[in-house]
Amino acid sequence: MKRLAAFLFVAAAWSDAAMADSLDTLSQFLQGTRSARADFTQTVQLPPRDGQAQRPKVSSGQFAFQRPARFRFDYLRPYPQLLVGDGVTLWVYDPDLSQATARVQEKALASTPVALIAAATDLNALQRDFQLQAQAEQEGLHWVLATPRARDAGVQSLRVGLRPGDRGVALERLEIVDAMGQRSQLQFTRIEINPASLPAATFQFAPPPKVEVIRP
Repeated sequence: MKRLAAFLFVAAAWSDAAMADSLDTLSQFLQGTRSARADFTQTVQLPPRDGQAQRPKVSSGQFAFQRPARFRFDYLRPYPQLLVGDGVTLWVYDPDLSQATARVQEKALASTPVALIAAATDLNALQRDFQLQAQAEQEGLHWVLATPRARDAGVQSLRVGLRPGDRGVALERLEIVDAMGQRSQLQFTRIEINPASLPAATFQFAPPPKVEVIRP
């Protein structure tokens, strides 16, 4: 029994240390990973309808960010769509509809996944909008659960999976549960941390001619 108790104590201490490392890894990501680009695959699982599970929706594309508060999601498949944040304006462009929506970025992103990825520069800044809880390491990733503090946030929770490496900390997985219970997972691959060349035009958007611009 004494051996078992000692083993459990050591295991618990190791687990606590591993989870503390997750917050340290997130801190390193916020401060050391100043920019990145990657491919992504997004899988969206809709809530059951009439008691039946719905088929997941899968999309893919390219992603880039640069602190502070600049990011770009290029959805390429199955339908093109572009999200660009230039630090002032959040643009959402739908080529099929010939329509672009422009919102004030700071108001639109306070408690969103993008705030966690690109806007915050340290844990203290992030904790103003999120409650952070370190979780156990899984699949070689350091996990942190982030819960928005705002009651009217469109997101219930975010779970971020980070992988430390020689070149820095990479964001490899992002799991999102929105206010309606819809679950989304973004898997990032071919990740470049702090790339030498990331043109400023990456985070700029000008509506093409004849595109309707909506400013809610």
